Amino acid sequence: MWDSLCGWPRAGSIPAEAGSRGRARTTSTWSGDHSPGRGEQAGNPLCLIGDSGTGKSHLLIGLGTAIAEAGGRVRYTTAANLVNELAEAASDKQLGRTIKKYGRVDLLCLDELGYVKLDRHGAELLFQIFTEREERHAIAIASNRPFTEWDQTFTDKRLCQAIVDRLTFEAHIIETGTQSFRLASTTAKRKAAAA
Repeated sequence: MWDSLCGWPRAGSIPAEAGSRGRARTTSTWSGDHSPGRGEQAGNPLCLIGDSGTGKSHLLIGLGTAIAEAGGRVRYTTAANLVNELAEAASDKQLGRTIKKYGRVDLLCLDELGYVKLDRHGAELLFQIFTEREERHAIAIASNRPFTEWDQTFTDKRLCQAIVDRLTFEAHIIETGTQSFRLASTTAKRKAAAA
């Protein structure tokens, strides 16, 4: 589904990190039926892992836009914004309602996971979102840290392991690399202007 909606080449190969449960995919193998949120892989996560400037947010936004244009319900937010929204909902005694709201969308795009260190309470709130969505609706995350460094974001080791477990089970894990497109573009422009 994703390749046809996003316009990716069907036979093209996507570089991937082969995690313990993740596996390399070609765009043609990451599919189900063509209805948003349906098909055999509707609840499978997508994890985009790579350094800053490697296109993770761009891919999330493009994927979310394609799914929305196909009639799917999509929500895009950063991890920090989501945790803040959940904490506010908890203090207003609206946490259950907020979790259900995020549980109903066909695709949740969660950007910048790993940029901000989360305390135990914030990690527990985020974990509830992952549990609500698990194997029912897709989640796509972008992180600048490999899974081996997520204990720097999620300080409770058991909770960190549970989160990684939820996000990597039957996941499509794509490594976007280490070379920043923004830096390369700026460098090329400066060279062109100097010539």
